[in-house]
Amino acid sequence: MAESTTTTTTHMFSGWEKPDQKPDPRPDLDLSGADWRSGTQGAGDVQIAFVEGFIAMRNGGRPENPSLIFTPAEWRAFVLNARDGEFDLT
Repeated sequence: MAESTTTTTTHMFSGWEKPDQKPDPRPDLDLSGADWRSGTQGAGDVQIAFVEGFIAMRNGGRPENPSLIFTPAEWRAFVLNARDGEFDLT
């Protein structure tokens, strides 16, 4: 008589859920009519747009790619840390 075997699959990240998960405050924004602005430094091709109280950021060289959406608090933290050199690669 053949024995029955049961295989249990354990997911590597099982139980790794983020604590206090809150709903994402960023809605799906329609960026098709956004007024995109480029940086004044000329280094890179980052563009930003202010849409419905949020800040969208994209690669102007590839505008078809997804944009990053920031809440005002996230944008403030990003700008302050960038000014402090947090993201400098040199």
